[in-house]
Amino acid sequence: MNLKKSQPVERDARVVEAYRSELVERIARAFTKDGTVEPFKDVFLRRFSSPTEPLLNQSAPNFHVIAQGSKEAQLGEERYRYDPYQYCIGTVELPLVTQVVEASSERPYLSVSLELDPILVGSVMSESGQTPPSEPTDVKAFSVNSLDADLLDAVVRLVRLIENPDEAPVLVPLVKREIVYRLLMGEHGERLRHIAILSGYTPPIAKVVERLHKDLDQPIRIEDIASEVGMSVSSFHHHFKAVTAMSPLQFQKRLRLQEARRLMLGEGLDAASAGYRVGYHNASHFNRDYKTMFGLPPMRDMERLQGGTGMAAD
Repeated sequence: MNLKKSQPVERDARVVEAYRSELVERIARAFTKDGTVEPFKDVFLRRFSSPTEPLLNQSAPNFHVIAQGSKEAQLGEERYRYDPYQYCIGTVELPLVTQVVEASSERPYLSVSLELDPILVGSVMSESGQTPPSEPTDVKAFSVNSLDADLLDAVVRLVRLIENPDEAPVLVPLVKREIVYRLLMGEHGERLRHIAILSGYTPPIAKVVERLHKDLDQPIRIEDIASEVGMSVSSFHHHFKAVTAMSPLQFQKRLRLQEARRLMLGEGLDAASAGYRVGYHNASHFNRDYKTMFGLPPMRDMERLQGGTGMAAD
């Protein structure tokens, strides 16, 4: 009896391993140099031949599968490590600290991600007959989950289409919809439902996140923002942290420091100018926060990044 029960499990395990091997081969064939490519709209492949430095990145809402290697992500005080047996999903644009931790020239880090379009998610949700939750609920905007065979199968079929350009225009949208459907129907589908369909407490928090991105150089008054979204200050703090794993001020600080780093690295601004541009009017305060966030003072961090370790690993 036990032998009969174990046979389907063993067969499923073999199928999953075959999918993983194929995914590695197809991503490796798609491009041979480190970096990122976008073979289809909102679909990204990444390759790294060595571990990366921890880098603060803006993570758009996305679904992410690692084919080979492993990565760590930090959101606020929470750390996540994931590998080819898991997928991660983020449903709000968040300042994540990410780092590829397992990669080599012989076995490079390889991954595929799909940016999650709220319109697509809402459409699939409507077609599948799902309705908004009746009770407002806080759903964390980032998680790492076990990857099952059906979801992995859809990812492999999406990547296969890179080598079938005649079929891709018709089939890519269908496979994207299947991936979204399987995410919605899975154990953590609530994460997509609450954010994509603008229900519960998440929409006000999403609007605040958008505002903090837009006005990152402006001071914020928590009392005013809480009033605008119809919450008490304590309730707003609770719901914001439940979704983003950070307080509003911590979230704004990460956004500011990330943008300052981009301005210095990409536009050649000095530390004082970059800090002022993102809302810091005290240079020593900026330098202190920057070192706390990135581990080095601004100019030393720029020297390190410009020395060749500054490739992002979203």
